[in-house]
Amino acid sequence: MPKGIYKVPVPHNEPVKSYAPGSPERKELQAMLKELRSKELDIPMYIGSEEVRSGTKTRLAPPHDHKHTLGHFHKSDKTHVQQAIDAALAAKTKWAALSWEHRAAIFLKAADLIAGPYRAKLNASTMLGQSKSAYQAEIDSACEIIDFLRYNVKYMTEIYADQPESGPGMWNRLEWRPLEGFVYALTPFNFTAIAGNLPTSCAMMGNVVVWKPSNTQVYSANVLMEIFKKAGVPDGVINLIYPSGPDAAEVIFNHRDFAGIHFTGSTEVFQSIWQTIGNNIHKYRSYPRIVGETGGKDFILAHKSADAKSLAVAISRGAFEYQGQKCSAASRAYIPSNLWEEVRGYVLEDLKSMKMGPTEDFTNFINAVIDEKSFDKLASYIDAASKDANAQVIAGGKYDKSKGYFIEPTIIQAKDPKYVTMCEELFGPVLTLYVYDENKFEETCELVDNTSIYALTGAILAQDRYAIELATKKLVNSAGNFYINDKPTGAVVGQQPFGGARGSGTNDKAGAKINLLRWVTPRTIKETFVPPTDYKYPFLQAD
Repeated sequence: MPKGIYKVPVPHNEPVKSYAPGSPERKELQAMLKELRSKELDIPMYIGSEEVRSGTKTRLAPPHDHKHTLGHFHKSDKTHVQQAIDAALAAKTKWAALSWEHRAAIFLKAADLIAGPYRAKLNASTMLGQSKSAYQAEIDSACEIIDFLRYNVKYMTEIYADQPESGPGMWNRLEWRPLEGFVYALTPFNFTAIAGNLPTSCAMMGNVVVWKPSNTQVYSANVLMEIFKKAGVPDGVINLIYPSGPDAAEVIFNHRDFAGIHFTGSTEVFQSIWQTIGNNIHKYRSYPRIVGETGGKDFILAHKSADAKSLAVAISRGAFEYQGQKCSAASRAYIPSNLWEEVRGYVLEDLKSMKMGPTEDFTNFINAVIDEKSFDKLASYIDAASKDANAQVIAGGKYDKSKGYFIEPTIIQAKDPKYVTMCEELFGPVLTLYVYDENKFEETCELVDNTSIYALTGAILAQDRYAIELATKKLVNSAGNFYINDKPTGAVVGQQPFGGARGSGTNDKAGAKINLLRWVTPRTIKETFVPPTDYKYPFLQAD
C-alpha cells in the first residue's frame, strides 16, 4: 500500500463570532437554547460500546435558574469505574496500533463538527449548564476546544518528526509510544474546552482514557461525547463516567495499569492525589505521569505610570468575566496611590453598567456562580469583609440565591496587604485590592511574589519600561502566564501556552507541544547495517 510523509492542515485560531443582534449565529443559538430548555435529558455513562444507566440519578439545573430541570445523569459506583478501565484496556492494542494519520483525522473531524453543525449545541449546553454568557461560551466551548484539537494535531506531528542524528553505517530512530496502561482525565466545570482537551490530548497520542468530569459540567460533557463518537473515536478509547472522587480514586490509583492523570482542579485535591500515587508507587507497571493545573490567586500590579483607563478595564474584565470563575481571573490587585481615585471612578462606573441575570438574556454581563456551595462560600467571605476593620466593601456585596446563584461583582479594599481575601483563592466575582505608596513599587513587587502560594497568571500595567523590566524580573516565578499592559486572562492556544507552577500546578502548558510530550514514552532504536564480525579493536594489535 502506498505510504507518505503526510502534512496535516495548517491550524489557525478559530474566529470568534460576535453574536450581535440580527446575526445568524445569534438566531441559531437562541433557537438552540429554547430547544434544550424544552426537554429533560437522561444522560448515561459511556463505557466501551455501551450506554450504561445505573438508575441512581443526579439532577442537572442551570445555576441561574436552579428550579428548572435540564435532565439527570446516572451516577457511577466503583464497579462502573472498573468497567471503564477494562473497556479502555481492551481498546488499547488496536488504538495504539492505528496509524497516526487516522488518529489525527478523527480529532480534526471533531474540530470541524464543533466549528460547524455542533457549535450552537455545545455553546448552548455550556450556557445552560455552566451559566456562561454567549460570548464566554463562544471563546470556550467553540473556539478554544477547536484550537486545542487542531493545534494538538500539529504538535503531534512535530513530536513524531523529532528524530536523532545517525552516524555512518547506522540509522537511529525515536519511536514515540503511548504510555503503558490507561490515563485518568479529571476535568473541571469552568471550561468546556479543558474538559474536552484533557482526555483528547492523551487519546490523540495513542492512549486510552477514563474520563470523570465535574458533576456541574456533565451537561456539556455529554455533548462533547456525542461529538467524539460522531467524529469516529472508537469504543473504549474515551470512557465517560460520573463516580464520586473517593470511589474513582480507590479503584484507579490501586490499579496496576494506571499510567497517568491529566487534571485540572483544586490544589488540595491534586496534592491528595499525588500523595496517594506516591503511597501506591510500588503497585504500578510504570511510574505514572502526573500533570495538573490547580488554580491561582492571580494578580494585577499597576505602576504609578500606568494608564488609569486601561487599568480599570483590565480590572473590570479580568476580575468579573464569567463571574471570576476562570483559573486566570484577577482576584487581587495592587494600585498605586497616585492613580487610585481615578481608577476607582472608572471601575465603579463600569460596575454600574453591568447587568446581571440569566445567560439566555444576551445583555447580561454577569451570570450565576456555579452552585450553592460556591455561592455560600463567597457570601461568607463578603459578609466577613463587611464587618472587618482591616477591609471595606467598596462595590457590590449583595447576593441572592432565590432563583439562581447570583453574586454582585464585589470589590474589597484591604488595609492589610495580607488580608485573607488577598491570599486565598475564592473563585468568584470578588476582587480584593490594596492601595500602595506610589513610591514603593519595588517593595510591592516583593509583596506580590510572597503573598500567595499560587503562580498561575499575573499582569503588570505601566508606561515606564524600566518598571516593566523590573516587575518582569522580580516576578519571574510568580506567574506561568505573565501579561504586560493587559488583563491576566484570555490565553489563546498556539499563542500563549497556559499553565503555572508553585501551588498552581506542574506547568505542563495546555495548548503546547510540552503537554503532549507527557503522554508518550520514547523508544530509541539503533539499526546497524553491516555489523562487525570480529570483537578485536585496532588498538589491541602489537606495535
